Amino acid sequence: MAEFFASGHSIDLVLFLIGVEAITLMVLWRKGRCPVPPLGTLLILVPGSCLLLAARAALTGAPWQWVSFFLLAALVIHLVDLRQRWQDWGRRDSAKGQQDK
Repeated sequence: MAEFFASGHSIDLVLFLIGVEAITLMVLWRKGRCPVPPLGTLLILVPGSCLLLAARAALTGAPWQWVSFFLLAALVIHLVDLRQRWQDWGRRDSAKGQQDK
């Protein structure tokens, strides 16, 4: 079991499950059963996936540049997600304010 974790295969399994989750949510969105559009789904799942890739790189002895790259990618995509959410909240608040008038 220690080899399973040390080799990074445990992270591969989690990444596979995240991929299945992304596909499932996108299919449900197309059927009208999920409120989050595909881009929103990716903005939610990709930062965590990048963190997992950074952990996998560190576990398997990859050069530090790869670990840093995945950490930076996670940060950038997370900030894009936050910006998108703030813009959505701003639009909802302004629409709500116009309804109240």
